[in-house]
Amino acid sequence: MKQKDNLLQGPIWRGLIFFAMPILLGQIFQQLYNTADAWIVGRYLPGAPYAAVTSTGPLVFLLIGFFGGIAVGAGSVIARYYGANDIDKLRKTIHTTVLFGLVAGMILSVIGVCFTPTILHWMGAPKDSFQYSVEYFRYYFLGGISITMYNLCMGILRAVGDSKHPLYYLIISSIINVVLDFLFIAGFGWGVWSAALATTISQFISCILCIWQLFRCKEVYTLKLREMRVDKFHLREIIRFGLPSGIQNSVIAFANVIVQTNINSFDSVAQSACGTYAKLEGFAFLPITCFTMALTTFVSQNIGAKQYDRVKKGSNFGTLCAVVIAEFIGVIMVVFARPLMEFFIKNNPEAVDIAIQQARIESLFFCFLSFSHCIAAILRGAGKPIAPMLVMLGTWCALRVAYISIVVPIVEKPWVIFSAYPLTWTVSSIIYLILYLKTDWIHGFDQVGSFKEKWKNLLQKGRKLFQK
Repeated sequence: MKQKDNLLQGPIWRGLIFFAMPILLGQIFQQLYNTADAWIVGRYLPGAPYAAVTSTGPLVFLLIGFFGGIAVGAGSVIARYYGANDIDKLRKTIHTTVLFGLVAGMILSVIGVCFTPTILHWMGAPKDSFQYSVEYFRYYFLGGISITMYNLCMGILRAVGDSKHPLYYLIISSIINVVLDFLFIAGFGWGVWSAALATTISQFISCILCIWQLFRCKEVYTLKLREMRVDKFHLREIIRFGLPSGIQNSVIAFANVIVQTNINSFDSVAQSACGTYAKLEGFAFLPITCFTMALTTFVSQNIGAKQYDRVKKGSNFGTLCAVVIAEFIGVIMVVFARPLMEFFIKNNPEAVDIAIQQARIESLFFCFLSFSHCIAAILRGAGKPIAPMLVMLGTWCALRVAYISIVVPIVEKPWVIFSAYPLTWTVSSIIYLILYLKTDWIHGFDQVGSFKEKWKNLLQKGRKLFQK
């Protein structure tokens, strides 16, 4: 198996780069079609509808982030069994993950469709874009099952070293999404809800392609209907390693909802400006995302194979690559801030100025954002998801919300909100550096096993003592 050999054998840089590049290309296509969404809506449905679409990020991530975190936990467990060549546990974990995704997707759809207006009220969404936001979100979350299954199935493929097929399916779904955007909005003249409908349709198609690949492949991880059952032990493992990441994602998303609420307290001009910047900032996440995914898989597989020295070297190399590339993108965003913002925002110089201000405050700190994400990914891949959860909750949630809550009422300016991000990225990076250098994170999975044995022994001694 060529992909396995790339990650477990041979030059580390080659294995990581060859695994990360398809992920990077896929993320570029995904970001392009997200940007195309904003561009098409901004051109044909300007004003309040555009503001509704560009401000969707925090709410979307609030609802899908939890299940995405569970998918990360499942991926780390699958990658570890794959690296250890434990085929029986690998297959049971994969089939359990797929069934979990079906149930989770249905729950996501129900929550998203039913509670969208309530959550938007909590966010303080502006009245002029409120109805457009409700329409957009409800159509988006109708495809909740496809979103969940797509992410889980892509996670399975990447966990076993296949980053190419997810790329192919992402390219297909991206093209379909852009074509449908033009057809629905520019051709049929439909409203902002049709942009969400286009996304939902494209996600369903990519989800079906991923599942089809898992059923048709001739590898040890192929899906089979007769094996489709939930294994309680492996479900507990998935939840044990995925729940901290899920909680972290949801709480961070909730903190970002609070941040968005503060942005909404200004007006739809600030809302449009921040939404536009967020679309462009997504490009800075491209190297971060591809290397964090690659690092989690690399670390889990090599820990499963007990190649600990290789784990350390690969972690250092992947983190360095992500930090350097992310900072380069940050510099580009500062230098070309005005033309970039004016490309999306027309005839609204005030919104352009706000977006430029946000870029100049945040972009040069992308190195810290990248470093935090990489170390968190390494720790999760090593079976220590609680540490990054606590760091993120303490800095990106508690500290960020406290800073904004205290300072914004005193200085009622958007730049105060923007400054919260580099502040919390820097603090989290310092903590992560200490954890990375001073803790034995590399034996995370082993420590979980030893902890369970110690706990069982302790309970047995307690029972004997009680019986006496």
